[in-house]
This record gives sequence, C-alpha cells and structure tokens, in this order.
Amino acid sequence: MIAPRHIHTSALEVAYEESGAAGGSPIFLLHGWPYDPRCYDEVVPPLVAAGCRVIVPYLRGFGPTRFLSAETVRSGQQAALGNDLRELMDALSIEHAMLAGYDWGGRAACIVAALWPERVHGLVTVNGYNIQDIAGSVKPTLPAQEHRLWYQYYFHSERGHAGLQANRRELCRLLWTLWSPQWNFSDASFARSAASFDNPDFVAVTIHSYRHRYGLAAGDPALEPIEARLAAQPKISVPTIALQGEADGVHPPEASAKHAAYFTGPYQRRLLPRIGHNPPAEAPQAFAAAVLELAGFPR
Repeated sequence: MIAPRHIHTSALEVAYEESGAAGGSPIFLLHGWPYDPRCYDEVVPPLVAAGCRVIVPYLRGFGPTRFLSAETVRSGQQAALGNDLRELMDALSIEHAMLAGYDWGGRAACIVAALWPERVHGLVTVNGYNIQDIAGSVKPTLPAQEHRLWYQYYFHSERGHAGLQANRRELCRLLWTLWSPQWNFSDASFARSAASFDNPDFVAVTIHSYRHRYGLAAGDPALEPIEARLAAQPKISVPTIALQGEADGVHPPEASAKHAAYFTGPYQRRLLPRIGHNPPAEAPQAFAAAVLELAGFPR
C-alpha cells in the first residue's frame, strides 16, 4: 500500500495516494461508500504502466482525510462530494483530468463532469448518471428496489444512527455481501478497507448523506449554490463509459438502463457479467480498460 500524501482544500486535509510519473496524464479514481482506495489496487498498475499519473483520494469521512475545522458541517451531500473533487484538482494544480468512480465517488465524478466539463477529459461511471434528484426522492419506486434500499431508510432513524456507530464493520460487511453476491472477498481484504471506517467523521458524514438525499436534513449553506445547479439534473457532455454490474445488488441493470438520456456526448454502456456494485475490485481489468480507452491509451 502506498503511503498517503496530504493536501488542504477549503474544508479538508485530503489524504490521497499517488502513483506514476508526475508528468503523466492525470486520472482520478474515486471510491464509493462503504469502501476505500483499496478497491483500486489492481486498477492502478495498468494505468501507471500506460504512463498515467493516478490519484486515489480518501473521500470525506474516510481513512486519514480530516476536516480542517470543528465548525464545518459534516455534510455527505452530493454537492460536497463534487466540490471536494474540484477543489482537490485545484489544490494539485490539475486543470484537466480523466475521472472514474462508483457510488459516492461516481457521484463526485459525474458532478464535476456536468458542472465543470472543461476540467474533464473523459468519465468512467458505474451505474451511469449518479446525480441525485432530491426533489423527486419522495416518489416511490417498485417494491423490489425499495427493499434494496433498506439501509438508507434505517439511517433515517436514530436507531440506524446508533446502529452504524455500534456496528459499522458488521453492517458494512453485510452490505458488501448483499451488493456483490458473487464477489468472494477475503477477511483480510475487508479488514484493509474497514480501517478507513474508523475515521471520526465516518458516521456523521454517512448519516447526513442518506438523510439529505431524501430532503430530511438541511445541507451545508456554503454548498447551496452548487446544490441548486444539481437540482436541474444537468446533462453530461464529456465522453463517457458507463459500467454496470449485472449482479449489482443495490442498483441492478434495469435501474440504469435509461440513463443514456442524461449524456449528450459520446456514450457507451457496458454490462459486466457476474459483477456486483464494486467493479474496480471485482473486474479490475475491465475497469482499467475503460479508463485507458477514454484516456486515449492503447490497452
């Protein structure tokens, strides 16, 4: 494992892992919840071999990333994730980069691609369009999908808040299993990522995220201008490859089948047989190939 580096943005001391030549084409790989940069351990080497500069940050609330001030709202809202990524690019003096991610990280990548497309060379996103429609969150979906989202409703209650605080490893491991039923991850593999859930703000950021997206918690006032832009469900114009695990236990293929309408630039959707919710760990070769294709490197 690479020792993380640290850099300040307006709200965070961001911990990130960097590999490859400093002058290589920059690529940001963004992890989801509840995972961490270890999901990209087998994706990074082929990107570095192709000449890329690969940056894998720990999202807010994970691992050694920390808030700079005790007064900052421990927000997990989508505007925070997108703004964190944009500010990290600024802090590293990277004007233009490839972005790839899934779950929370895919949301951050989609937001930057939608709102600041001039900063993005290409986008690899799992499950397609990950920007939340908060106004539309009150509309019910089919019962089977509501069942898959049980953990989100659990977090809406104080019982769920306490349950995550008391049983974060047990709960996160259960979700790994439910969301990727054909991924035979080891105890050691889970333990390496679970260390990131010991971040002192992991629970607060998580609970805020799953309440804000349903309109049950106010957002950080500093981020409201970005959130207002996201409410319009902006289209994404940069070249995009959307990866969809056919065995994804939280967002199955039918949930993202119609997402092409949100992409106005070159767009491909690729189904990954037997793959669940964490494609970079479950199908690292396919994930790396998609990134290299959009980055313009031979596979």
